[in-house]
Amino acid sequence: MKLLLRQDVAKLGIVGDVVDVAAGYARNYLLPHRLAMEPTPANMRRLDEMRKVAEDNRRLALEVMEREAERLSAVEVTIPAAANEDGVLYGSVGRKEIAAALQHDGHRVEADHVVLEHPIRHLDSFQVDVRFAETIRAQVKVWVVRPKDEGPTGKDEGAGDTE
Repeated sequence: MKLLLRQDVAKLGIVGDVVDVAAGYARNYLLPHRLAMEPTPANMRRLDEMRKVAEDNRRLALEVMEREAERLSAVEVTIPAAANEDGVLYGSVGRKEIAAALQHDGHRVEADHVVLEHPIRHLDSFQVDVRFAETIRAQVKVWVVRPKDEGPTGKDEGAGDTE
């Protein structure tokens, strides 16, 4: 089924593109969410203006992403995480935790921008890619360390028997 996109749809197309999709995808997702419409000549003319506005918005967003990537190029963040005496974390540090640490430092980074093959599961420093767009990337250094109130065994230093 051929449809005219009203909004950018990831991995499908941008505003104004005529795309060929499965009838079920069109009927159950694109049309009810008003992401696409039939490609009639009247709709094509109407969408020309929308496409120009969308291109301007996309250009501005890419400029913001480029500036943010430049700011991130020399950034290091520290994430405290509980670990055993061998340095293996009791949990893991993932994309959400890294994005939250960067946001805490004033950067505009979402969890979807952080690229990790596997969650971090031990104490160390890691180079992590942040991908804002296909061509806009930055690398940040992430330090995963023990929290200050914990000793080398991962337990509270002050905790002990008071008998």
